[in-house]
Amino acid sequence: MEEPDFWNNPDKSTQIVKELKNLKDTMEEYHKLESDYEEIETLIEMAEEEDDRSLLPEIEEAIQSLQTELEEVRISTLLNEPYDKENAILTLHAGAGGTEACDWASMLYRMYTRWAEAKGFTYTVLDYLDGDEAGIKSVTVQINGVNAYGYLKCEKGVHRLVRISPFNAAGKRQTSFVSCDVMPDIEEDIDIDINEDDLRIDTYRSSGAGGQHINKTSSAVRITHLPTGIVVQCQNERSQHMNKDKAMQMLKAKLLLLKQQENAEKLSDIRGDIKEIGWGSQIRSYVMQPYTLVKDHRTSCESGNVQSVLDGDLDNFISSYLKWKKLQK
Repeated sequence: MEEPDFWNNPDKSTQIVKELKNLKDTMEEYHKLESDYEEIETLIEMAEEEDDRSLLPEIEEAIQSLQTELEEVRISTLLNEPYDKENAILTLHAGAGGTEACDWASMLYRMYTRWAEAKGFTYTVLDYLDGDEAGIKSVTVQINGVNAYGYLKCEKGVHRLVRISPFNAAGKRQTSFVSCDVMPDIEEDIDIDINEDDLRIDTYRSSGAGGQHINKTSSAVRITHLPTGIVVQCQNERSQHMNKDKAMQMLKAKLLLLKQQENAEKLSDIRGDIKEIGWGSQIRSYVMQPYTLVKDHRTSCESGNVQSVLDGDLDNFISSYLKWKKLQK
């Protein structure tokens, strides 16, 4: 009897194992919801039978927790597009604003890594470039977790900060911008032909966050796809060869996303970096003075607690975007 094809195909078998794990995790989520619901019912019955009002705070807390869990499961059902379940590769580039923008990029980097930690996700820095005076000029980070790309795809675009600049002696308000690009980390081999003549491959010395772990050899790799202007880079792997392989994987994933778009507007939305990183192109504004407000300009979702958002509280913005996106179809 001939063996099933997936036993001879490592990529396919890995994908099947991953899918099975996702299904198992989903079933565990539903079982937990069912168990939590039954526990609340029991608490309510006990409170009624014994006329015990002291159980009310515990019941209210349990109901609120269940509502939060239900919302998370409901949002996860909206993540049914190709690659939503994959890990995410997120890149930040400081734009208009100089040193202030570099500091804003470091604040966003902290925000996304805090969000990832709260979700129980892990992350790895693939590329990092310090600002000239402070902050980050650019950073690429891979965030690993189920549905990471599905959640974070809404963050693609330009983020605008308004605050009193700590770098301005006059204490004036300043506006700065950072672009965020998000792509799925597609692990299987992507069947896309790339002409070597269309690539410019540069090597440079890698450096870790904060200027640490500087290599004495040029092991970091930057690949530019000349026809589209797409630039990908990686410095995290142990050798130049491994960095090149990772960068090529990222390039293929971006080209695959571009290929799937049906018109120039969608293509522009996928690339995210072809818009000017400045006025009029922001997807979200974070205002710290003269009032405090975070507003998403696509969904009109708002929060008056800017610090909480910058500490990683992004779920309301993510869920609002996914609901809004569903209505656009």
